[in-house]
Amino acid sequence: MKNTAIIPLIFLIAGLVFAASETRPRLREFGLKTGVMQPGRLNAITDVKGVTVGQVTLIKGKNIRTGVTAVLPHSSNIYQAKVPGAVYVANGYGKLTGYTQIEELGNIETPIILTNTLSVPTAAAAVIDYILSLKGNEKVGSVNAVVGETNDGYLNDIRGRYVKKEHVLEAIEKAESGPVKEGCVGAGTGTTCYGYKGGIGTASRKLPEELGGYTVGVLVQTNHGGVLQINGLAVGVKLGKYSFKRYLEGDTDGSCMMVVATDAPLRSRNLKRLAKRALLGIARTGGYYSNGSGDYAVAFSTAEELRIPPRSDSETLKIEVLRNSRVSPLFLAAAEASEEAILNSLFKAETVKGRDGRIQEALPLDKLKEIMDTGRGEVK
Repeated sequence: MKNTAIIPLIFLIAGLVFAASETRPRLREFGLKTGVMQPGRLNAITDVKGVTVGQVTLIKGKNIRTGVTAVLPHSSNIYQAKVPGAVYVANGYGKLTGYTQIEELGNIETPIILTNTLSVPTAAAAVIDYILSLKGNEKVGSVNAVVGETNDGYLNDIRGRYVKKEHVLEAIEKAESGPVKEGCVGAGTGTTCYGYKGGIGTASRKLPEELGGYTVGVLVQTNHGGVLQINGLAVGVKLGKYSFKRYLEGDTDGSCMMVVATDAPLRSRNLKRLAKRALLGIARTGGYYSNGSGDYAVAFSTAEELRIPPRSDSETLKIEVLRNSRVSPLFLAAAEASEEAILNSLFKAETVKGRDGRIQEALPLDKLKEIMDTGRGEVK
């Protein structure tokens, strides 16, 4: 017989004060929808065929609230089958390693890792170890590790640098398709969003066959501020939490990392345009790319015909890519998916007690329901 009393005991020992994440709904489970396009089957970045996600969550004692999230574009040796990639930066207060080579060459050759700010060097070293260990990479002498971050130092003892190489490698090895855990998991364990507990969120959009039938998936690590909006309603004002509140009647700087995947045949130029539109999700939910925010979107295409081998006997590449005139539906899909991914990160996150006894409350869904039921259109 299962002893259900063990679960709350574990949470208490860990210094957390929240109910099991399974009790927190995603946005659509709550009864809300955003946008006009239909999500994929899982409404997750893993709806893009071949994409896998792995996460390691570190919750120890009273002060450790951090982790690692890994996104793999495909299950093959990615160094030997690089994918087209791009990065767009809304505000550059961040430590995204690998950015300049992606910008220069237009491809991604490693898993994409998300973690906390001071663990970026450790994560990059682990990614290098991973790539060098793969069969076929015995002569590799240069690796462009892609690692992004947000600062979880409010809830986590970030100076302790508790993320180790083995945690990053574990996240990569655990990467799988299927549903993605959201909220206080992986790289989102200690983050804050719009004055509430943030975390990992994901969503997707599937284009109608008449528009190509392609899928766009987004995964976010939310740690930014602003005035929370849902479907145009200024929820943050109604709840009394928003940036500069103590001056306007506290500011919450922070960052948001996005990973954008699509199976559409896009090269780096249009992937950068796609990444730019994904960052609109921050604005659609009430963010404004503050001075202290690192807001990045890393985008890639999984289209097999566009994978780039490191060497070839041919001096030229012959490929087919989507015309510029056909990318607008993908842009809308990216904006909608990122918006919903951010909201999912908030809806799934629980209240967390962390460093120095600090408590970051979860978005109060009971109050939110009242606001959404009675306040639609009242806030201008």
